[in-house]
Amino acid sequence: MSKRLRSSDVCADCSVPDPSWASVNRGTFICDECCSVHRSLGRHISQVRHLKHTPWPPTLLQMVETLYNNGANSIWEHSLLDPTSIMSGRRKANPQDKVHPNKAEFIRAKYQVLAFVHRLPCRDDDSATAKDLSKQLHSSVRTGNLETCLRLLSLGAQANFFHPEKGNTPLHVASKAGQILQAELLAVYGADPGTQDSSGKTPVDYARQGGHHELAERLVEIQYELTDRLAFYLCGRKPDHKNGQHFIIPQMADSSLDLSELAKAAKKKLQSLNNHLFEELAMDVYDEVDRRETDAVWLATQNHSTLVTETTVVPFLPVNPEYSSTRNQGRQKLARFNAHEFATLVIDILSDAKRRQQGSALSSSKDNVELILKTINNQHSIENQDNDQPDYDSVASDEDPDLEATASKAHRQKSLDSDLSDGPVTVQEFMEVKNALVASEAKIQQLMKVNNNLSDELRIMQKKLLGKDAN
Repeated sequence: MSKRLRSSDVCADCSVPDPSWASVNRGTFICDECCSVHRSLGRHISQVRHLKHTPWPPTLLQMVETLYNNGANSIWEHSLLDPTSIMSGRRKANPQDKVHPNKAEFIRAKYQVLAFVHRLPCRDDDSATAKDLSKQLHSSVRTGNLETCLRLLSLGAQANFFHPEKGNTPLHVASKAGQILQAELLAVYGADPGTQDSSGKTPVDYARQGGHHELAERLVEIQYELTDRLAFYLCGRKPDHKNGQHFIIPQMADSSLDLSELAKAAKKKLQSLNNHLFEELAMDVYDEVDRRETDAVWLATQNHSTLVTETTVVPFLPVNPEYSSTRNQGRQKLARFNAHEFATLVIDILSDAKRRQQGSALSSSKDNVELILKTINNQHSIENQDNDQPDYDSVASDEDPDLEATASKAHRQKSLDSDLSDGPVTVQEFMEVKNALVASEAKIQQLMKVNNNLSDELRIMQKKLLGKDAN
């Protein structure tokens, strides 16, 4: 779904007119330059989507539009609305500011440090404060006031809070009330559609019970968002959840029954990961898919008469301080996988995700996603322990090939379990997607080479001009 912008729409961070991107979890629209900074912060800070060139679930786009139109940006710039803040040296970025350092510093302060968010009075017990905020969120989601709920979430309310007296979560309440936009917001902040209340019912159950069929279908999509996104990345289609098909497992075009012992061992290691670690691994791969797809949209929508410099490129997943250095290292190494290696890893994760759900129904989409990601991280931990690898600050270098080699081994196993495929993708379909991915990578490399050449030429011209001025 695409959005038709109004002429009054401006970037939430620098006020440039006609922004092209949205920060989904912040409820704002942003311009290309500011988006380049958002992307460098990581999805844990800002989840960006292009308004026209990225597929949108209709109600997710409606949720972001509603937040933007109702002043969600004032949540992140609360103290800047106070005229005295200008006297203290604080000011909002403007269109004339340079991306680096001006806009970048402002955006980091706004979203990463939350420097302008309204702060509650300090209390001795932070856990009690979070509990109070979560209870307010629990009662607020029954209404259509999205910005109130976003404000509570920004202050620390928990989207998955289980109310001890009510015996359910905010998503149960929103589903009972048929509040689909509230459900979208809660899901963006981690609410799990598969969580059971004290009666053993999920939010999906309550949506269906209340006749909110669109909401029920959307909650099922959210529950399988991780595996749906991975499948769509490889073959351009998603499972038919309405008819009970919840997985698509593509088949590698060059699969061979003659797997090496190393490949078999790698696959066995993946399958041996516990659910929590497997979830982490899957989440990391999901983030890498998002980075690659967003990069493709970014390059396709930029004006290449201007330079794409290192300050606008996101070469690997940004560091998430909530993760261990080992996990951050493994996440960043995913960027080194070529199209074939990465596609094989995705297929293996899809296959094992289905196997795990069939063996013991996964509790929810969010749990499933996290379990998958953790699995990959565990594999990285084992490799790193064996090889005594350095921390994540060097993972993007050409050193430490162990993880890359392990991933290649895992990828060569190529998910031959055809019985795991609800809707197998033909060899021709996969080859077409594979060739497209390879061509895309080649184009990106070519563009970067052109940009580097332009940068060199620009520096030479600048030196010549400086030389003339000196004479």
